[in-house]
Amino acid sequence: QVQLVESGGGLVQPGGSLRLSCAASGFTFSIYPMSWYRQVPGKERELVARISSAGGSLEYADSVKGRFTISRDNAKNTVALQMNSLKPEDTAVYYCNVYTTWGPGWGQGTQVTVSS
Repeated sequence: QVQLVESGGGLVQPGGSLRLSCAASGFTFSIYPMSWYRQVPGKERELVARISSAGGSLEYADSVKGRFTISRDNAKNTVALQMNSLKPEDTAVYYCNVYTTWGPGWGQGTQVTVSS
């Protein structure tokens, strides 16, 4: 059973930084791309960043390019999202995601609030 547990969210001032982490279990982590999505109330969940299984290919939403960095540790079954130069519009619930052979897996989400 796929299990994804996010951590690291919180309240930060504009211009600040946060690091989100996702611990994965229940599947062969090293063979699947991993993604971070975010969602605000009333809007669709949007892709923030994706990393290939070995970490060599990265993809970012235009809105976060140059500010966010996705990384993974296949030895520890974790994926991280380093968020710098945060803006109020980055406020959302952030979700860790994987699409395995058996379908999609989602974490419970972690709230990120950017406000002064």
